[in-house]
Amino acid sequence: MNVSAKLAVIMAVIFTAFCLGFAVTGFLSLREITDPQQASDALGFAWFWAFLALVGVVFGVLSWWIMRDPEKE
Repeated sequence: MNVSAKLAVIMAVIFTAFCLGFAVTGFLSLREITDPQQASDALGFAWFWAFLALVGVVFGVLSWWIMRDPEKE
């Protein structure tokens, strides 16, 4: 299956938004958790999704960089 660079950028944006949504939800839910073990697990969950969002940003930037036209610069 071939994915064009433009489609890869679009997919990376969607993936990043999805992951950021989970990360923000995880960070915002920490205030409501009283059990220290659950709070630690929720913090790890939120950081995991934030890391995945970072991966999405990196791949989106790389795809955009591949897609650009060097002759126009």
